[in-house]
Amino acid sequence: MYLALLTLPLITFVCIGLFGRFIGPRGTIVLSLLSAICSALISFTIFYEVALCRCPCQITYASYFHSGLFDANWGFLFDTLTAVMCVVVTLISCLVVLYSCSYMIEDPHFIRFISYLKLFTVAMLMLVTADNYIQLFVGWEGVGLASFLLISFWFTRLQASKAAIQAMLLNRVGDIALALGIICLFFCYKTTCYQALFTCVADFYSLAALQIAGYTSTQWSLLDFSCILLFIGAMGKSGQFGLHAWLPNAMNAPTPVSALLHAATMVTAGVFLLARTSPLLEFAPYATVIIAVIGAITTIFAGTIGLVQNDFKSIIAYSTCSQLGYMVTICGLSNYNVGIFHLFNHAFFKALLFLTAGAVIHALANEQDVRKFAGLQQILIFSYTALLIGTLALVGTPFLTGFYSKDVILELAYARYSVAAHFSYLLTCFSVFTTSYYSFRLLFLCFHTNINQLSETNSRVLAPYDGKNNLEYKNKYTNIYKQYAKAHDADWVMGIVLLILAVGSIYAGWFFKPMFIGLGSDFWNNSIFIKPNNGIMIEAEFLPQFVKILPLILTISGALIAYLFSITWVSGAYQIASNHLSKVYLFLNQRWFYDKILNELVAYNAYKVGYDFVKIFDKGLLELLPMFGLGLPKFLKSIYIKLGATQSGLIYHYATIMIIAAMCGLTMLCFTNIVLFIDFRIFVLMVACLLII
Repeated sequence: MYLALLTLPLITFVCIGLFGRFIGPRGTIVLSLLSAICSALISFTIFYEVALCRCPCQITYASYFHSGLFDANWGFLFDTLTAVMCVVVTLISCLVVLYSCSYMIEDPHFIRFISYLKLFTVAMLMLVTADNYIQLFVGWEGVGLASFLLISFWFTRLQASKAAIQAMLLNRVGDIALALGIICLFFCYKTTCYQALFTCVADFYSLAALQIAGYTSTQWSLLDFSCILLFIGAMGKSGQFGLHAWLPNAMNAPTPVSALLHAATMVTAGVFLLARTSPLLEFAPYATVIIAVIGAITTIFAGTIGLVQNDFKSIIAYSTCSQLGYMVTICGLSNYNVGIFHLFNHAFFKALLFLTAGAVIHALANEQDVRKFAGLQQILIFSYTALLIGTLALVGTPFLTGFYSKDVILELAYARYSVAAHFSYLLTCFSVFTTSYYSFRLLFLCFHTNINQLSETNSRVLAPYDGKNNLEYKNKYTNIYKQYAKAHDADWVMGIVLLILAVGSIYAGWFFKPMFIGLGSDFWNNSIFIKPNNGIMIEAEFLPQFVKILPLILTISGALIAYLFSITWVSGAYQIASNHLSKVYLFLNQRWFYDKILNELVAYNAYKVGYDFVKIFDKGLLELLPMFGLGLPKFLKSIYIKLGATQSGLIYHYATIMIIAAMCGLTMLCFTNIVLFIDFRIFVLMVACLLII
């Protein structure tokens, strides 16, 4: 049953990918839904057996490779952390597939879209169920591949292709760092298996080992360096400051993809990696300080940029980046269970926000500029209710899901006595205000603005900024009445998905808080390790009352200012922003000029170095080598021409060569077994015929 969790979506992906054109859209819907529902039910069963009944399971499926004393196996570890992540991944994936059956059914490439979703699910499940870092890296790369395919699904759109390439390149930086971190761990401890590695680290850094080896807690160690490399890998997937630029641009993908990326799969992989690596991070104090600081900077960075965004999905995307900063910060403060709890809660209300955004955009003919929305409260009643619930949960309204984890993060940051913790607390507190402002600004602009004043307000306020005259804007905004006449709320299929997520956004935090982060709870059953001196849950219960109500005060303040600037005092707010805060607005609207700095300092210089290298080395030195004067130029030239003819530029030619090479490589690996059944000459003849074909 445990392995069926992975094989079901894998078989579904293969069937839809190979035979989707034969079974058609209806067959694809039936097959994908059946697989998604069965996977979700299996994950619930695993959660009951592993997490609630405390019966972890480890399966060694097959041998991957052997090298000396090092054995790498295909193994699967099902502990409490894995069970929680499996529930999140399969449940959100199931709801996204169900939602896509209505939202994407009219797309001509619907079958390909569903197959990509299944590939994404398989890769993510491979990542969270791995029992060693090598297999985790395989799932890590699979998630990156699936994200590239999904972001570039509408490949005819230039922005979608650019966003997919950007996501691949920035994640490649993190992937290289992750690979180097795994190599460093293997260099130190000669293993990549979780249990063996964590045991070696705990034994080595015990008090007796420290006294024997002469280490002190103030010394840098190779473990700190390895953990920092692992964190850089997590930065790429979770969109932390420095490797975050791909995350908002991924909004060029279809809305169900955005919900899947931001709620349950790719962006949560980095947080899962930090929680899984908790036995290492607890003995790497310098690495945890860096993690906490980077997470706090990401929180305030994304929160301030979200203040001035006007695209519906971009606002929600920057809120995801900000919430990921909360999770990473609290993991850097050695409270990994709280980080996973916020990840669990965040999956519900963030998926609800994205899928509701998709319903609104779909109802208004794919319009995403919130400045062109107004009065939707009277038209899209169900979508308004869902977005309101998601917004209230996101900002941490008391007794909704986000409140039970977000406020705990702030309290733990305040209760931790360190410079990094106090720095993180100040930034995350200000991020509470920014989150409230842009969340309620989105709600007010879309649903509470007076529709009769929309065209006049935008022609007066936005036309000077965009460099267009009022007449053009009046003509442009009068078309909104035609769109509203055709607007319709979500159908029953999308409505069921939104209803389930709304219920989770209201009750999930209240129901699971005693289990996940309750005092004295042994729910995690050693799947997460926290040193006794880093546990500060009790101290967080006895903070001053002002510290506990400060997040609520900041949330209410952000909502009131958003109402003032979006509903009652629009023109005055615009005048202040344009006359006195224009540079601040430009700074935030241009994302702190980070993209410009990245392009000019990194990308351009790298391109220039590559150009100079090719110009000097390839086109210069190689053509001036002494062997070109030994009577060989004609012979070499003929070889170059023949080799160049093999480069056809056609993808299927290269794919054929790759498949043949992979088959030959696998055949050679298994040669010792093959030679027992067939004669070697027959084997050579078969390979030669395959190459000729």
